[in-house]
Amino acid sequence: MARGSLNHLALTASDFNRSIAFYDRVLGFLGYERGEVPESTQQSMKTRLVAWGSPNGAVTLRPAKATPIALHDSNQPGLNHLAFNAADRSDVDKLHELLREIGAQILDPPAEYPYFPGYYAVYFTDPDGIKIEFVFWPR
Repeated sequence: MARGSLNHLALTASDFNRSIAFYDRVLGFLGYERGEVPESTQQSMKTRLVAWGSPNGAVTLRPAKATPIALHDSNQPGLNHLAFNAADRSDVDKLHELLREIGAQILDPPAEYPYFPGYYAVYFTDPDGIKIEFVFWPR
C-alpha cells in the first residue's frame, strides 16, 4: 500500500448482527470480501470481530461493550464521516439503488456538490448513524 494510505477502519456496532448484514451488502458492493477472523485473535482481543478486505484496505467491526446513549452524531467532536471512491457517476447511482433496497437511511441522494468540478456523491448512514459518502470525483 502507498505510504499514508488508510490501512484499516475499525468500527463498533450497537447491534452486531444488524451491522454485519448492512456492511456485507454495502462493502460487498464496494468490492470488499468478508474474511474469517481466527478464533485465537478474537479471544486475545476479548471480542467478536468481523473483517472485510480489499486491495484498498480493510474494515473491521466489533460489538459495542456499552449501550449507546444515542446514534453517532457527525456534528460532535470526532468522526464527521467517511468517504469511499466510486468508479463513475453510474456507480454512485447503483449504490443509491442498493441503499434504497436495503432500507438504509439516505441523507442526501446522488447529486453534484460544489466541492470540486464534477463532484457527484450520495450520503447515507450505517445502522448506528455513522455518516458515509460514496463519491465520484473526476480528477
